[in-house]
Amino acid sequence: MADILLGIESSCDDTSAAVLRDGVLLSNVIASQQVHKDYGGVVPELASRAHEQNIVPVVSSALAKADVKPEELTAVAFTRGPGLLGSLLVGTSFAKGFAYSLGIPLVEVNHLQGHILANFIREEGNPVREPSFPYLCLLVSGGNSQIVRVDGPLEYTILGQTIDDAVGEAFDKCSKMMGLGYPGGPVIDRLAKEGDPLRFSFAKPHIPGLDYSFSGVKTSLLYFVRDRMAEDPDFMENNKEDICASFQKTLIDILMDKLIKAAKQTGIREITIGGGVSANSGLRSRIEGRRRRWNTYLPPLRFTTDNAAMIAVAGWFRYKAGFRTPLDIAPVARISEL
Repeated sequence: MADILLGIESSCDDTSAAVLRDGVLLSNVIASQQVHKDYGGVVPELASRAHEQNIVPVVSSALAKADVKPEELTAVAFTRGPGLLGSLLVGTSFAKGFAYSLGIPLVEVNHLQGHILANFIREEGNPVREPSFPYLCLLVSGGNSQIVRVDGPLEYTILGQTIDDAVGEAFDKCSKMMGLGYPGGPVIDRLAKEGDPLRFSFAKPHIPGLDYSFSGVKTSLLYFVRDRMAEDPDFMENNKEDICASFQKTLIDILMDKLIKAAKQTGIREITIGGGVSANSGLRSRIEGRRRRWNTYLPPLRFTTDNAAMIAVAGWFRYKAGFRTPLDIAPVARISEL
């Protein structure tokens, strides 16, 4: 008899549900929230309210697309954290109630592990290249910037991480500062394709080891734009493509320098990326450009942002390893370890 698992993701502003049968993805439904664009960032209270509205129709749609009845499910995996507590509470509460009503096991998932394992999402008739263990994952998103050594689907070691802002946060805040809109990553990436990445230069931090820092880069851009616009009020509008290209190159340089250093220190040539910023075309190009030195694995773009398919896959590994979560579990906004 097949094992069929439902995955639920609600860590931020995307409500998502996915169904796996014996580890193969049958459906992945995402309901995004557009209201946050008006505020230049995610408003936690609005996000949790939208999850309450979306969770039932999203799960129903995922089951229907997978042609699976609730009573056929054998487990429910859900994002316990990290993320926005109100958003997590909606997904956790639904998962607990749904699993209890069906009398099936509940499996908690660390949201970051989902991103790290996104390259293991398998679809019928769509062959996928899976990295071999051990591998290094550059985990980059709005809330995290880490280099993680992955020795198995349940074995993680953080080699380096940001000591202040995450790279996705740097993209978003600087985009807002320049009046380009939210979310900032896709906007800057689009404009960067039309600009000269060598036109301007911005400060790069000198942080020992494999840790990251992005606060100084933001400050450098802030002063740069402020000073130039004091001389020419139209400077930003007339040079935004070159500014975005130069700023994006600086962020990618910082990411790549530490990733290259980590690969040399560990001797690991299997390299993956994960998280929302892994959709950035400049970063993907730089990773692919090292194919002669590394075996590189890039998740499909549809699995780079928050989605339940990655939660289902991470939950699948945990379920098969015998992990079960009690019904009195509570969501957590922060998780210090993977």
